[in-house]
Amino acid sequence: MTEVRLRLSQQSILNYQGGWMGISAVPGAGKTFTLSRLAANLILSGGLDDDQEVLIVTLVNAAVDNFASRIASFIHEAGAIPGMGYTVRTLHGLANDIVRECPELAGLSENYRILDEGESERILMEIARLWIRSHMDWVEGYLKPDLSPRDVEQVMREHVFGLISNLARNAIRYCKDQGITPQRLRTELDRLPMPLALAEVACELYTEYQKALQYRVAVDFDDLIYLAYSILEQDEVFLEQLRYRWPYILEDEAQDSSRLQEEILKKLAGSPGNWVRVGDPNQAIYETFTTASPEFLKSFRKLPGVIPRELPESGRSSPDIIRLANLLICWSQTLDEEDVLKNGLDLPLIQPTQPDDPKPNPPDVPRGITLFMKELEDQQEFEIVVKSLKRWLEDENNQNRTVAVLVPRNQRAMDFVEFLNRYQIPVVDTLLKTTTQTRSAARVLKKVLEWLASPTSAIKLSELYKTWRSARAITADEKPTIERVAKWIQRQSLLEKWVFPFPGEDPLDDEKLLSTDPTLVEECSHFRELLRRWSMAVVLPIDQLILTLAQDLFTAPADLAVAHKLAGALDILKSMNPGWQLKDYVDELDKIVKNERRFAGFSKDDLNFNPDDYKGKVVVATMHKAKGLEWDRVYLMSVNNYDFPAGDPEDTYIAEDWFIRDHLNLTAELLEQLRILFSRDEYEWYHEGIATLRARRDYARERLRLLYVGITRARQELVITWNTGRKGRYHAARALMALEELWRQNAQPTC
Repeated sequence: MTEVRLRLSQQSILNYQGGWMGISAVPGAGKTFTLSRLAANLILSGGLDDDQEVLIVTLVNAAVDNFASRIASFIHEAGAIPGMGYTVRTLHGLANDIVRECPELAGLSENYRILDEGESERILMEIARLWIRSHMDWVEGYLKPDLSPRDVEQVMREHVFGLISNLARNAIRYCKDQGITPQRLRTELDRLPMPLALAEVACELYTEYQKALQYRVAVDFDDLIYLAYSILEQDEVFLEQLRYRWPYILEDEAQDSSRLQEEILKKLAGSPGNWVRVGDPNQAIYETFTTASPEFLKSFRKLPGVIPRELPESGRSSPDIIRLANLLICWSQTLDEEDVLKNGLDLPLIQPTQPDDPKPNPPDVPRGITLFMKELEDQQEFEIVVKSLKRWLEDENNQNRTVAVLVPRNQRAMDFVEFLNRYQIPVVDTLLKTTTQTRSAARVLKKVLEWLASPTSAIKLSELYKTWRSARAITADEKPTIERVAKWIQRQSLLEKWVFPFPGEDPLDDEKLLSTDPTLVEECSHFRELLRRWSMAVVLPIDQLILTLAQDLFTAPADLAVAHKLAGALDILKSMNPGWQLKDYVDELDKIVKNERRFAGFSKDDLNFNPDDYKGKVVVATMHKAKGLEWDRVYLMSVNNYDFPAGDPEDTYIAEDWFIRDHLNLTAELLEQLRILFSRDEYEWYHEGIATLRARRDYARERLRLLYVGITRARQELVITWNTGRKGRYHAARALMALEELWRQNAQPTC
């Protein structure tokens, strides 16, 4: 391999010969490089037999490709044959490999299939929908007693379905991670002297969900993990074969492992065995209401015999950015013991690299960090950031640099994308749940289906016309015509006389209209021909209807491709819900338009996003999606006490629905009921509200880590803003206020 100057911390890891090793790596420490090089070293050392491999396990598919290419490059440099001696898998991919080899031990037939997240979600939603129909009274027991009849009606219409779906999703994930079947859950509930209401609901929904999977001869991703572990438990011979096949296991992103995922790798590694785990507990930002926890990695590093190592140096950010991130760590470390954020961030501090390092830190720039503490209303924050972005983009020195705007929530990100579009600022939004292009295509199709489902609505038809025209390239001169035509359509009281007029009754044949506004007549005539064709096509199956509409609505290949994929997704929904009508498909498209449903586009960014491909453009993403990425300049928005609560009395929490009594977090309460149900302590019993308070603490600490992740995405420049929310009730996050004071005092991180 090419001689590369290694840091001492990297060299200490690459000297690894065997055993269990736990590595804590700060952001930008080069853990992918180090782990890939370690894999290549183990392969090239000659210690593997021809039928043995190093197993590398990571979190997401994009990382699989990254690890595989890096290892192949190192092996190629050494003159060996790339592709030999290693396997890279996601944890779910590894679990599927195990189950595929012994499906009979998992109780599966050889032709089982794996449901993707979309199909699994649709099954769960349908089960929740059916359950709600016969249990509407159940919800009333958890509503605030002072809700008005109008509020209750709104809750039942708009919120109950999402509430039940969310409870079911989290309960099923928890049960599968704990190896709890619906039958076992039912048995435990039946032995109780009094019911656990939330657990009862979970049991009913979990039972129906598993029946739906069995009917399809399918498993979901959570099943794969449990079934793989079950197979390893049952078949010692098979387990020994796998241990021989993979004598070394290297695990990336270990801070995001669940208990069961950790147990699978522990079994495969064996004791004594060869297992290297690397991660950063300070970047554990996916833990709320999941079965993952950074505590698993932290506990692993403290086990007797485990080799503790650190990758504390980072060449990603300037010294000022590093100092700000370290100030946040030290602030957390030095809080009072009773503070919920106490030790929310762990040591080590980030260390800058040495001047002669292969990846030296970028230099500080004047005014590189701005902590904007002025109180801003919701839209004012958008305006301030847009003005700053325009100045930065117009500076020719920044044409070859990268910039990102990161926000805590997906909806806020999507709103900001729309705001940027108004100012014609080049924006990249492919890190959101759905791309602008996908949402745009879904919006047009939704408008057509909306009108077809209610063809007597002049308002919907007027909106459809504007959407249809906006989907085509229009000039500024055409906009007045479009508005005039839309208003004319909205005034038509009897639409059928216009769309399908009898002879002599066509309003477009009016001589006065023909003479005064021939452009309107031409526009409406063209639009009417489409309406007639669409009305005739409404008898087609939903997938064929979508494809038919797409031929009239779109010309761009990417839009047609999105429509084709949407048609396939809706066809699956049709088979699952034979009673669905057009309005149901409208609801599904609406979720995609609102960015509430993940729908992969056709960009390479769905697999692997590289910020350097978008120099001179503004990338908008959530802070979660930005993990593992970096930009020259980063804006962090909405850093207030709603998105980043700190356990203070005035803080509110996203998971506590406004309509639920006593501020209960029902998901937390449900998981607590399930935990206690299977607790070995016979004296432990469920007390309502305790889990909600614990969830507040866990959530606040996770959001502190999310702020840390956001800060460490910046190479040289960082701007942080906050807003008071739409109702003006919020203030700056406590962590941001503390950072601003420390930064103003030119404090140095000491903890």
